[in-house]
Amino acid sequence: MAKILIINGPNLNLLGTREPEIYGRVSMEDFLDALRQDYPAVTIEYFQSNHEGDIIDRLHENGFDPEINGIVLNAGAYSHTSLAIADAIRAIDRPVVEVHISNTAAREQVRHTSMLTGACRGIIAGFGLDSYRLAIEALL
Repeated sequence: MAKILIINGPNLNLLGTREPEIYGRVSMEDFLDALRQDYPAVTIEYFQSNHEGDIIDRLHENGFDPEINGIVLNAGAYSHTSLAIADAIRAIDRPVVEVHISNTAAREQVRHTSMLTGACRGIIAGFGLDSYRLAIEALL
């Protein structure tokens, strides 16, 4: 059975209520239920933290697990600021796909550059929550 880990960063625990015009009105919990129904042969694990070190720890803990096909990472604002998360991605051997719900290139200038992209297998942005689904497809 395939296994995918989804890691979400800061403020993504508020999906469904936070700036719904950008992030939509569906909670991550409801979206995960739908993903798991769409991919019954895939174990989808989920982790969210507002703390950079917790995200790094989770990458380290899972990044060498041969049972994990890959990691879907939406590091939120840390994408634009965290050399430490980029280094953690480079240090592990499981592939990581960077995900953004919004089209970051169409938003504020500070969101145009990600420190993570060069460390990841690829990036998917701007397709709403379907960005996660596309990342899972890329890892399977």
